[in-house]
Amino acid sequence: MPAGWKLLLTLGGMSVAVAIAFHALGGAEPPKAQAASETVPPAVPVVIATATRRDVPIYATGLGTVEASFTIGIHAQVDGIMQEVLFTEGAHVKKGDILARIDPRMFQAAYDQAKAKQLQDVAMLGGARKDLDRSRMLKDFATRQLVDQQQAKVDQLDAAIAADNAAIEAAQTQLDFTTIRSPSDGRVGVRQIDPGNLIHASDAGPIATVVLTQPSAMLFTLPMQFLDDVRSAMARGSVEVAAFDQHKRRELARGTLLLIDNAIDETTATLRLKAMFPNKDELLWPGEFVNARVLLDTRKDALVIPSAAIQRGAQGMFVWVVGADGRAEVSQITPGPISEDMTIVTAGLKEGDRVVTDGQYRLQPDALVTAAASNLSDGSPE
Repeated sequence: MPAGWKLLLTLGGMSVAVAIAFHALGGAEPPKAQAASETVPPAVPVVIATATRRDVPIYATGLGTVEASFTIGIHAQVDGIMQEVLFTEGAHVKKGDILARIDPRMFQAAYDQAKAKQLQDVAMLGGARKDLDRSRMLKDFATRQLVDQQQAKVDQLDAAIAADNAAIEAAQTQLDFTTIRSPSDGRVGVRQIDPGNLIHASDAGPIATVVLTQPSAMLFTLPMQFLDDVRSAMARGSVEVAAFDQHKRRELARGTLLLIDNAIDETTATLRLKAMFPNKDELLWPGEFVNARVLLDTRKDALVIPSAAIQRGAQGMFVWVVGADGRAEVSQITPGPISEDMTIVTAGLKEGDRVVTDGQYRLQPDALVTAAASNLSDGSPE
């Protein structure tokens, strides 16, 4: 036999021997063992929340600016040298408080001159009236012309005294203007003019500004699609408005909606609204940017779920619902208004349904899930 055939027979015999040994040691799995070794997909960890019923407030939010009730620039009404400034910058003042004084000497002299002119005319009037009385008593000796002249002189002096009274009043007003008083309660701002400066009634800049911050107003905007909702809310009664800081975390004040502007801004398609706040603690400051939250309505006994549970698909909005067997299925829903982090559901769910709020991207229909964290109302960890 050729040497090549002997080699092949030898190798074939060794392969058969190795196969027999492998089966003898249990290396080959029987069909039943192979079926048992197939792995079941592991449960998907998710966060769930339960659909519940509650009264849900419906809000509209917009960006606003705080305004004082009154903003008054304090100006001089006469020309002169600023003699003294009597207010403390940043302090509260009352209506009528003296804020500053202008040198009054020239205006005092004008007042005194007007008073003296009045006294002179009063004295002359007294003499003229006596002359008129004597002329009438001597009617047999005095001509009619003389009596008429005396009467005209009396009338002229009466008119002169009336003019004197007007001059005195004007001089007194000018003198009073040298004492600058606060026209309103409020907080006075930074002083713009120091004592010793010459000021004029025509100066453009004010001496200071007084603002009334109690109450304060807020002008804010909302998208125009809220017009009907806001008007309906105002028709039902007072509409509550809350002011929040720029980060929407801290509530600064609560007030009421005062008005809707009489036109929609065509450029931005927004409404402009105004609200008033008592601002007792002065947390609202003129010029401050704040977030306005308007309470439009309160939905009674509405079915709500966390907004994080809602997904958007080709057929619309849906949620993953976890059944009693722990498996997730898709449920198409009809969402309603959103209130903070909760959404009202008008169709597709019932009270008590458990919905997935986190981990949806790993789910498939009929997938087994395990609740890594759950809460019956808002999906926060237990």
